[in-house]
Amino acid sequence: MCGVGKVAGWHNINCLGNFDIHFEVPAVRYRELVDRFKGTKIYCNLHMSARHLRKHCELDAAGNRMLELVTDRLGLSARSFTRILKVARTIADLEGDEWVREQHLSEAIQYRSLDRKTG
Repeated sequence: MCGVGKVAGWHNINCLGNFDIHFEVPAVRYRELVDRFKGTKIYCNLHMSARHLRKHCELDAAGNRMLELVTDRLGLSARSFTRILKVARTIADLEGDEWVREQHLSEAIQYRSLDRKTG
């Protein structure tokens, strides 16, 4: 498997054949991409600051409990915590959901767990 840590250092190597999971995502309209971050230089979830995370990744009580439990049990760093939130926001976007829900967090946490095992 081509782990995130390994891919980060590769610039001109095509490792698509090494990924175990491939999926297509639906196209979005340009307006949908720019409206969320209107007036900023941000164009994707990856570049969200702490302020944007609070605004666009607001969690319900169940989501907060889950993230607190996982953060404490896995000893996540602040960087890992924010990465999970950004991935959960992206998963919610792919599902067309305005809110980041517990199931989006759960899926993002699973991806982070896989990254920790292979990276």
